[in-house]
Amino acid sequence: MPRFSSTTFLTLSAFLRCAPRLLSLLILIGVLWIGQPRAVLAQAAAIDTICPAVGVQERGGSFQPGGLILTSFDRDALWIYNIDNQRRYPLPETSPCTRNCRLSPDARWLTYFNDLTNAFNKMRTDGTQRTFVTDYAADVQWWSDRIFLIWTPGHQAYLQEEGGTDRRYLDVSGVIAVQPGGLWALMVQQNGDSFERALIDLERRGLVGISDGRVHLGADQGYFNAHAWSPDGRFLAYVAPVDPDAEIVSGEIFGIQPGDSAPAQWTDLAAAYGPVRINGLAVGDLSWSPDSARIAFWVTEVRGPDNLGAAMLHVLDVAAGTVRAYCGYTTTRHTPNPPRLIWSPDGTHVAFAGDMADDDRGHLVLALNTESGVFTVLSTGVYPALGTPNLVAWGRSPQ
Repeated sequence: MPRFSSTTFLTLSAFLRCAPRLLSLLILIGVLWIGQPRAVLAQAAAIDTICPAVGVQERGGSFQPGGLILTSFDRDALWIYNIDNQRRYPLPETSPCTRNCRLSPDARWLTYFNDLTNAFNKMRTDGTQRTFVTDYAADVQWWSDRIFLIWTPGHQAYLQEEGGTDRRYLDVSGVIAVQPGGLWALMVQQNGDSFERALIDLERRGLVGISDGRVHLGADQGYFNAHAWSPDGRFLAYVAPVDPDAEIVSGEIFGIQPGDSAPAQWTDLAAAYGPVRINGLAVGDLSWSPDSARIAFWVTEVRGPDNLGAAMLHVLDVAAGTVRAYCGYTTTRHTPNPPRLIWSPDGTHVAFAGDMADDDRGHLVLALNTESGVFTVLSTGVYPALGTPNLVAWGRSPQ
C-alpha cells in the first residue's frame, strides 16, 4: 500500500473539503471513460519482409505437404487436384462453389450442395462417402466435429447434430458470423445512415433483465470490413477503418475474445505503408491457419482516390504480434477481391489462384511456403466459374 506523510494527508483533506463538485465531476468522467469500448493500440513493430532470391518456382516431381486442393477447372463442377500424383478430376453431382463449401475441422470432409438432389451433403475430400445433411439450407458450416450450424434461405440458423433431427434455433437477427463451438456472434446493426458491427452473446440475447454482453466494434464499411472467427473459436479477427471519415481511409486488423470489454488493434500497417486496404469487398475472407495461430491476408496500398498499388500477401502471428510480408508475388487484380487464400492442413503453406505477367497458362494454383517465402506453381488453368478464379479448400487425403 502507498504511504502518505501528514502534510500530504492534510493537503488532500483540504482539497476534498473545498472542491467536492470538482471531485464528483472527475469521478463521473472517469466512470464514463472506463465504460467506453477502446481498442488497445498494437505496437508498431517493423514488418518483416521476406524476399527470397528466387522467383516463382515450378514444382518438381514431388511437393510437400501433399493432400487435395478443391477448385474448378471448368464451369460445370467442383474439381479435385491431387498434389501427390498431380492428377485432377471433376466430382459428379457438384457445382462450382467457394464460401458455401466448408472443410471439416480435421480437413477430411467437405460440406457441399448436391446439384442433382438440390440438398446439402457432406463427402470425403476425395469425393467419396457422400452423406445427406439437409434439404433446406443456404449454407452448412461445421460448428464442431459432430454438430452443424445450418443457415436457412430466410436467414434463420440452428444447430443440429450430425445424423440427428433435433434442432436448436438461435436468435440470429442481424448476425453474420457465429463463433465455432460457442454462442457469441458478430452482428451488423444500422446506426442512422450507416452501419456498425458488434459482438454479442446469443445465449443471453433476449433474456429479460440480462445484458447480451454487447461490445461495439466500429463502422461496417465496404472494403474495410473483412472478418473471421478463429477455428478454435477463441478470437474474432476483423478489419476496421481507423478513421472512417478520412479523405483516404486506411484499415487495420483488430481482434477480440468473447467476454472482453474492448477489441485490441493487432496491426499497424499504416506506420509502414501509409493508408492501406486489407483484402477486398468479400467480408468473410480473413484466412486463419488451422491451429488458430496466424492470419493470412492481402495488403494493398491506397495512394489516393482511385489510385491503388499492387496487393501483397501478409501473415500475422497473433500471439507474437509480428507481421511478415512476402514480396515474391504481387497482383493488381484485387478489386473487388484479391485471390482467396487457403491454408495447407499442416499450416506450412498458403495457396491461392493467381496469374503471372507474360504467362499464357491462365490462372495457376500457387502455394507460398510461409517460412522460406518461396511461391511454387502446382497446377494451371483454374477457371473463373463464379466470376473469379478461386480455390475452395486444401484437405487431407481421407485415408
